Amino acid sequence: MAGVDANERDPKSEPGTEPGAATGPRRGPGLHFWLAFWAIALTNLAAALDATSLSVALPAISASIGDVQVVQAQVFWAGTSYLLACTVVLLLWAALSDIFGRRPVLMAALVVFAAGSVVCAVAQDFTVLIAGRTVQGLGGGGVLGLTTVLITDLAPLRERARLYALISSVWAVGSTTGPIIGGACAGANQWRWIFWLNLPVVGLGLAGVGPFLRLTRAPGGIGVKLKTLDYFGSALFVASVTSFLVAITLGGSLFPWASWHVLVPLCLGAAGLAGVAAYERCGAARPFIPVYIFRNYSTTAVYAGSFAHGLVLYSLVYYMPEYFQAVLGYSPLIAGVAALAQTATVVPCAIFVGVVVSRTGRYRWAVWAGWVLATLGCGLLILLGVDTSMPAWIFLSAVSGLGMGILFPSIALALQSSVPPADVAMAATLVLFFRSFGQAVGVAIGGSILDNHMQVELRRPEVASLLPPEMAGIGAVALVSAIKAMPAGAPLVFALRGALVRTFQVIWATLCGLSGVTMLSQFAIKEYSMDQEHVTDHHFRTGEQDSGKSDVAP
Repeated sequence: MAGVDANERDPKSEPGTEPGAATGPRRGPGLHFWLAFWAIALTNLAAALDATSLSVALPAISASIGDVQVVQAQVFWAGTSYLLACTVVLLLWAALSDIFGRRPVLMAALVVFAAGSVVCAVAQDFTVLIAGRTVQGLGGGGVLGLTTVLITDLAPLRERARLYALISSVWAVGSTTGPIIGGACAGANQWRWIFWLNLPVVGLGLAGVGPFLRLTRAPGGIGVKLKTLDYFGSALFVASVTSFLVAITLGGSLFPWASWHVLVPLCLGAAGLAGVAAYERCGAARPFIPVYIFRNYSTTAVYAGSFAHGLVLYSLVYYMPEYFQAVLGYSPLIAGVAALAQTATVVPCAIFVGVVVSRTGRYRWAVWAGWVLATLGCGLLILLGVDTSMPAWIFLSAVSGLGMGILFPSIALALQSSVPPADVAMAATLVLFFRSFGQAVGVAIGGSILDNHMQVELRRPEVASLLPPEMAGIGAVALVSAIKAMPAGAPLVFALRGALVRTFQVIWATLCGLSGVTMLSQFAIKEYSMDQEHVTDHHFRTGEQDSGKSDVAP
């Protein structure tokens, strides 16, 4: 089936390819396989911890090393720089692994991520912290991208359901414990340990990947492969994505949307991405991105769903802790624990989806169910108020967590089923790219809503009459710290918390609307057979097979 145009694929066009068809017994994976797999999974733990532990600690970090006059911009970039860098290099890491081998490139990504963690841990001001977060993002993009590529190398499509469920579980463990670790470190005024703790996890990952991840290398020397790399397409893609994301992150937060600071990079980025699409389709000898796969509606819809999934997910990860701290008055540690209601559901959902899809070969039901629950869950968050009880917010936040958990493995499987097997590695990496793109946009849009609508709320007469002059125009993150310093029963505290609730409601309503539109688009996707030929240039080799030296990746 390699080389078949994605637009020509029919889920029932060939006998024996209908969803759920069996392909005969296969020998189960051995010890070396699972040691390699869990080493790969462990590398994701570090990325998950880093992605979720910082948001809850940002108020403490800003109080420790921030300049009051510029802290809002600095805090904004501390969260956004990681996501921007991660998104920009995702596809580039996958392309480099085709040339130099999966294992050395993954190990290089881990080293870059660890170096960024060290820079963040020793930072004495926000400039250094943002630089470290950017370096972390460069490495994190490689870790996440290569994880997906390696799973496509290690197992046929039908068997990947279990592996994606396990990877999602590891990510969920990191996402679940990240806010707690971040809150505990912030509460003890030891926020630097958020970054130091990455190092032992990365060390364990390197120790496992080195000896156990053995893959055959695709034929051809490195010099020959370097000549086939799409340099112009790759460079134009990286520059265009960077320009577009910078504009999105600046708009509505640091500069007005109509400002030239936003419009110029936005137009350049959009024009560049259009140029990438045209060049990859007509001008590239060996396209960096298989553009033709977007002619299939199901593929395009799933990519759009991956973008929306990342946007909704990271908006919740970043702004739910702010609600718990600013509105309900929880400490950073308790805010991290409170996030469990939303994040703890990811593990059982991911495992459940992986097991059911692996046994039945059907995945479309999971995509549909995930978006229905995500839409309902984001809508329920609008009910969160100033005095919402613990049982109430646990229930209200758990529903969106269920939806997000179901979508983690189901989106990846839906996409990989709808593209030719020969293109599945890059196509699967594109899923992560669109999710990461959505994450960066989600944090930026959420921050823009939070800052801009909060200024509207601060001008309301019932709030403005109580607000001291020195707090006029205060940023949302700084406002959280200011509220904590005020007497709990002060009228101003109650007024500010009410203003924050109304601001968060705008964010939840925006997420609900986006989820609803995405849900409707997913109902039209087709369901393809998961019993497909396993096509890859990188095959796993067991320990017994590793004695040969000719074709084992270094």
